[in-house]
Amino acid sequence: MSIDKQKSLGRCTRASIVSLALTASLATAAEQDVLEEVVVTATLRQQSLVEAPVSVTVLDATTLRDGGRQHFEDVLSNVPNLSYASGTSRPRFFQIRGIGEREEWQGAPNPSVGFLIDGIDFSGMGMPATTFDVDRIEVLRGPQGLHYGANALGGLIVMRGRDPEDRFGFATEASVGEYNSQSIGAVATGPVESLNSAWRVAVQNYRSDGFRKDVYLGRDDTMDRDELTARAKWRWRPSESTTVDLTWLHADLDNGYDAWSIDNSRVSLADRPGRDSQKSDGAALRVDTSAGQLGRLTLTATLSDSNTDYSFDADWGNAESWAPYTYDYFDRQQRDRRGRSFEARITSEEAASPHGVTWVAGVYGLDVDEQLYYTSQGVYIDPFFPDYSGSTDKTLRSDYDAQNLAMYAQVEAPFSERWGWSFGLRGEQRDADYTDRRTGEDLTGIDASAKDTMWGGQATVYFDPRDHLRWFATLSRGYKAGGFNLGEAAQVQADFQPESLIGLDVGMKGQWLEGRLYADVTAFYMKRTDMQVAISTQLDPGDPSSYLLYTDNASGGRNMGVESSVRWRATDTLELGGALGLLRTRYSGFRPDGVTDLSDRDQAYAPEYQASVNATWRHPLGWMARVDVAATDNYYFDVPDLDVDKNNYRSNTYTLAHLKAGYEAETWAVYAWGRNVFDEDYYTRGFFFGNEPPDFANKRYTQLGEPRQFGVTFRWEFK
Repeated sequence: MSIDKQKSLGRCTRASIVSLALTASLATAAEQDVLEEVVVTATLRQQSLVEAPVSVTVLDATTLRDGGRQHFEDVLSNVPNLSYASGTSRPRFFQIRGIGEREEWQGAPNPSVGFLIDGIDFSGMGMPATTFDVDRIEVLRGPQGLHYGANALGGLIVMRGRDPEDRFGFATEASVGEYNSQSIGAVATGPVESLNSAWRVAVQNYRSDGFRKDVYLGRDDTMDRDELTARAKWRWRPSESTTVDLTWLHADLDNGYDAWSIDNSRVSLADRPGRDSQKSDGAALRVDTSAGQLGRLTLTATLSDSNTDYSFDADWGNAESWAPYTYDYFDRQQRDRRGRSFEARITSEEAASPHGVTWVAGVYGLDVDEQLYYTSQGVYIDPFFPDYSGSTDKTLRSDYDAQNLAMYAQVEAPFSERWGWSFGLRGEQRDADYTDRRTGEDLTGIDASAKDTMWGGQATVYFDPRDHLRWFATLSRGYKAGGFNLGEAAQVQADFQPESLIGLDVGMKGQWLEGRLYADVTAFYMKRTDMQVAISTQLDPGDPSSYLLYTDNASGGRNMGVESSVRWRATDTLELGGALGLLRTRYSGFRPDGVTDLSDRDQAYAPEYQASVNATWRHPLGWMARVDVAATDNYYFDVPDLDVDKNNYRSNTYTLAHLKAGYEAETWAVYAWGRNVFDEDYYTRGFFFGNEPPDFANKRYTQLGEPRQFGVTFRWEFK
């Protein structure tokens, strides 16, 4: 062979190798450019995000790591039409599409937004929603009468921790930041081959002095956080057709609560700061096995026990603040809530019918028992007008018990190759009993009970013009049980009726650009009947602890709007995302005082717009950066008694920006982050009442959200 031929062959060989390498590189890049498939698990049947005919946002582990820091509240802005009411050290009460509770002063839990952590019901007790080692958070918007019944009139939030892995692994994460913030967490997972099983354990502790300063006591930790969370999972496969999952949760949050001041600043004058603690233990057992020709049988049982201690300085001051008047009040609520649930569900196989018919049927039971011990002590002495002086020393012990029993079924089938439908119904009965005994008041104890039979459902028609694109229209009915006002609120309104809701969602979901772009948009209209409304009032102007919220029924209400989200893998290094929620709400025939019509007013915690955008950049060499910007319109805090200036009940409009940058190696990563980097002031809760002697003029008081914070996080993994 000649030298020229050898050189020519060498060049051809090298060209072939380069061509193959380039082809493989482009194929790998193409795979990386495609967005990962997202699966919705919170519905009755597991579906892909595109196929699920419901307005839903799924925050996966990557989003929680990149856009969050410690808690669910860090990533709330990524979910359109989701908000929360504070008045606590961590969010407990959520609103979806303007529907949801803002407080629970006395012991009769009746949530409008369901909140599940690994299948365990924490509705109204969402403080343990830390995101360490969490695999996903799913938020279903709109009435979920079919999926979860009476506790999900506005929607459902589902958190799931990461599952055990079949190989050994270990990871640890540490973080430090301003306000003496620090956290340390560790995760371990691995198999037990002799038992054909696997396990996973995650533990994290987070501490911070908080962002408020009490100048009277000379302390900067009266709003501190000390939060321990732990999760253990065990997965056993006794046979090829059976899987057993056991989950244990523990949360011990011992936080301070000193959020209010007369001048609405972050400087407190309280002489007796409060606490906001929650200690919860929960367990869930899930068995998934074959039901023969029927399909799959899933049995789920859960237990939970939560103890909360919530207290606050009700006058927000000290002896020097109010001199020459004596004005000193303190409130404390101690709760013990126990929950038990059981569900049996049969799900047909996907191809069980030659006509493509699939179905789900099941029964569900929930028992909630809650004891409350409430104390309120205080004194007001007016040296100039002694007749206006007074004191209070009252206690209340209550016992609340409610049982929910439900049956449900859903059928889905195609009309043709591209058209399909589904229809489901749920019937539910709820029995609730409440008793209390009190001292220090002329009021006698209360013995009350309520029994409601309710139903809900969902009917959907969908059209798939091509693969990975779906249009859908869903008509749904949600419901919420009635109940009774407790304690002093019973003086204003003794009980209230169940609420029902008819909702229509019309939407589109799809993927474009060969799987690199995902987008969805949903327009909705909801008509509420016998709408339950929490109304604020103050029984005694000189007693801040007499400020309360009671529930009444408006004749109806309307909630309508649009929700949209988008994710775009613009390049192999850049991903862009965004979410938009538009909301318009109105009351119908609502006169809280019997005269004044509030039909032209927005509902509480229903901002007309919420928008967020984010960009995440990852370089092949390991560098990364992310920016999040979120904007929220103002909204009403509560339904007032009467006031000419409606703005006294409104929050402010605000925009928050968060930054993160770092380096990610194969086994370790380090990040620098900033939250609220422009130090925007924004309100998370507000009240309008009198709390300043001697005239006790009504005034707007607000709780501020977190200020600017910077910090560093380090993560190390071993596999």
